[in-house]
Amino acid sequence: MAIMSRFAAVLALCAFASATAAPISNTQPALPVRQQRAIESAARRELYVFGAAQPVPGVFIAIYVPGHAPYVKSVGAADLASKAPFRLSDKFRIGSNTKTFVVTVLLQLADEHRLSLDDTISKFALGINIPNANKITVRELCEMRSGLFEAYNTPQANKLAISPQTRVTPQQLVRWAAAQKPLFAPGARYNYSNTNYLILGMIIEKLTHDTVGNQIRKRLIGPMGLAGTSFPHTASMPAPYAHGYEVQGSGWHDVSVNIPPSMTWAAGAMISTVPDMKRWVKSYVLGTMNSKAMQRERLRCIPTGGKDLSFGLGIGCSNGWYGYTGGLPGYNTAAYYLPAKDITLIAFVTAQRDKPEPGVANAIFRDITQIITPNNVGFPK
Repeated sequence: MAIMSRFAAVLALCAFASATAAPISNTQPALPVRQQRAIESAARRELYVFGAAQPVPGVFIAIYVPGHAPYVKSVGAADLASKAPFRLSDKFRIGSNTKTFVVTVLLQLADEHRLSLDDTISKFALGINIPNANKITVRELCEMRSGLFEAYNTPQANKLAISPQTRVTPQQLVRWAAAQKPLFAPGARYNYSNTNYLILGMIIEKLTHDTVGNQIRKRLIGPMGLAGTSFPHTASMPAPYAHGYEVQGSGWHDVSVNIPPSMTWAAGAMISTVPDMKRWVKSYVLGTMNSKAMQRERLRCIPTGGKDLSFGLGIGCSNGWYGYTGGLPGYNTAAYYLPAKDITLIAFVTAQRDKPEPGVANAIFRDITQIITPNNVGFPK
């Protein structure tokens, strides 16, 4: 569930230190010490497993369990130059977690009867000759079941010399994908393709006569008071932020501001913080910003073919957990909610490492669920 391409695949630590983030005042008991130690040990292990010559720079973990004080842990560093630990105010690029905002806006538009989930692409007259446009529905775009080719894997995208100044439109990206042969008939099966969400962003703009970023701000970020969350226009990062890294040569190099938001756009451009994502993942899993009818549609999770992994309307579903992961150069983010136990779990990693599956952020998430919810293990092996 991450941005996939040559610049964001299927996206030097001398003293590998661990430090607890700024203390949170809470009179509730902490998680059992044995669980805390096991969680930190698992996180360190995965950072080494997914590291190159050196461990992945760091992960910020936040676990919210009813009846316990929040467990917030900084493992590694938010900035390799200063060795600073992570802080709750640190901004991260959340990659494909952006898609959860896009789908929520779409569900609101459906609630307003401005579109139907069963409308086909052709209804919106997007000005692009998209294969099977008269058959692919909004629902199938959300479910990753359109069969459309991955825009970031096209020859044109692979030839781009990407820099912070690179400018590409979603229309260009979709045209490149539309020129490729579809992988299968609409609805036939699941295949993760960011092309789907570039098209969904275009549909939002067509219907609202506004930018998708503005719609997300007006409908979601503003009303929910997500002060650390943004849909950026430039490659810069708002301070303070966790630095993102990528292996270049023999070590880790800072790539925090290397990817222009025009490349990822509705598929993965957004920035957020751990506290904001804690509120957001619970909100969209429970459907607080859309109708109950639309929420039922969102949570109709269809098996993807992976072990105990299904996918609904822009939402991943695994053994009772719901949420999303995102990846692009420098960042890999996982944010999940377990409604049955009202538990929220976030793992924000400062490098994109997708192999071995399910990727570093999801591997840490899985390891933690084995410790705190052994009857609900996400992404089981």
